[in-house]
Amino acid sequence: MTQRMPALFLGHGSPMNAIADSPERRGWVALGQALPRPKAILVVSAHWENQGAIHLTTGDFPRTIHDFSGFHPDLYQVQYPAPGAPDLVERVAQLLGEAQVRRDDSWGFDHGTWGVLHPMLPKADVPMIQLGLNRSLSTQQHLAVAAALAPLREEGVLIVSSGNVVHNLPEYFKTMGSKPDWAVEFQDRITAAVMADDHTALTEFAPDDRAAALAINSAEHYLPLLYTVGARLPGDEVGVFNHGIDGAMSMTSYLIGDTGLLKTLH
Repeated sequence: MTQRMPALFLGHGSPMNAIADSPERRGWVALGQALPRPKAILVVSAHWENQGAIHLTTGDFPRTIHDFSGFHPDLYQVQYPAPGAPDLVERVAQLLGEAQVRRDDSWGFDHGTWGVLHPMLPKADVPMIQLGLNRSLSTQQHLAVAAALAPLREEGVLIVSSGNVVHNLPEYFKTMGSKPDWAVEFQDRITAAVMADDHTALTEFAPDDRAAALAINSAEHYLPLLYTVGARLPGDEVGVFNHGIDGAMSMTSYLIGDTGLLKTLH
């Protein structure tokens, strides 16, 4: 019988976390060692946005994308040559319906994907696809897509979403090294909503909600969270790890499934 795989939301922060000795990277390494081996991985990254359809990476070995600039030269040498997963592409298309998906050989694995998977599974030997954020969808529709994908977890597929609950780069450079009240309040509120499986609190924000406006900002780093929350299944527990805020950036991460996998992280 196939073991149910967890669904993860990983706060990925700076691309340098892929190679630097940060607390978050150490958490990813420990988690990777604790995870059962998945048959395949589906990743939703903040760094691939589309309109009108849900794009899925194709190809035998999707390329490693260094979609950033100005970082240490060593970071540009990192490759993550994980094999593609054509069977998973077809299974996702079956679950979501052909009208919703587009197979895409132009993309690959961006730093939202390999930046967290490289520390977790450094051998890069698990078949993997990346799913793009269709920005034409509402927050409720993103949750519905995630719910449709949840059966994959019973089929040995690890679902990983990669972003940040609080992510505002202009504010980050003003506030780094501190913990702004609005960022702490918003992070705590979202963690409570994830624990309670409160979809309304995760998707509906008042026009005058200053903390939400600052934290979510352009939304691409927040939306991946909905793919983890929406993939929750009956009996799942919720665990919080890598909890931390630096200015307008939160690294807080969640595991939905067997929280015993987190015992080595604490």
